[in-house]
Amino acid sequence: MDVTPGSHSTRRLYAAARDAALNLPPELPPVLVFTDPVRSAPPIVLAQHIPPGWGLVFRHFGAPDRVQIAAHIAELARIRRFALLIGADPDLAWRVKSDGVHWPEALRREAIRSAGSFRLNTMSAHRPNAALGPQPPGIDARILSTVFPSTSPSAGPAMGATRFRALASRARIPVYGLGGVKPATAGSISNFGGLAGVGQLAD
Repeated sequence: MDVTPGSHSTRRLYAAARDAALNLPPELPPVLVFTDPVRSAPPIVLAQHIPPGWGLVFRHFGAPDRVQIAAHIAELARIRRFALLIGADPDLAWRVKSDGVHWPEALRREAIRSAGSFRLNTMSAHRPNAALGPQPPGIDARILSTVFPSTSPSAGPAMGATRFRALASRARIPVYGLGGVKPATAGSISNFGGLAGVGQLAD
């Protein structure tokens, strides 16, 4: 997901984001950009390019400098007016006063206990039907994957845009599409949910 300002691909992504915003509750960002220690631009660099109104999910994976990085990103979020979610770390989210937490499904019980402490809470959904049944209290949206073919090590078989749209239209909770969501593919799902992907900058 290229978030470089002014690039042709970013303009296409912006257009899809505008569509997504019309199909999500106003408190949810139309796009969630995920950091990744291998596949994304450095988190602080990425945060300097996140548009107002979008969201950044900082996944630190236990990095020793995570507190300093999260605090810097939180300050950028306040200045640039984007939402900041901390991956699977409510203590760090509280410490830097982020908007919320992104939870893996495996931490469902902890997510339910902590959800009331934050404005936004999202949770992964690696099973396509996970968004169809009753949802964990306090979770605002599910991140549904894998939509398009992806090189991510955790990516499963791609469901494709048609199935994503069908699932999103039946879901009991707002959903974001994750996996292979790029400017070229985002428009095919943006009328049914939000957009999520690992953030990159063009060379």
